[in-house]
Amino acid sequence: MSKKNRNKAPEKDLMEFEGEVTDVLPNQMFKVMLDHNNHQIIAYTGGKMRQFKIRIIQGDRVKVEVSPYDLTKGRITYRM
Repeated sequence: MSKKNRNKAPEKDLMEFEGEVTDVLPNQMFKVMLDHNNHQIIAYTGGKMRQFKIRIIQGDRVKVEVSPYDLTKGRITYRM
């Protein structure tokens, strides 16, 4: 196993949903209303989105990864 992959968490546990950004919070945090079950979560921007400064505004459609252990928080991985 290489040194890069040693500290990476397994990504197979993540659930992926689509939703709409309903509110923009400080520090690149967002409230996202999921299409799946009308559940609202707090989400932050993922690594590449933060690295390349991809802007997200209220009303944008996004893909969110959510851990099955904490269904109230997620990571935005894609802006549609």
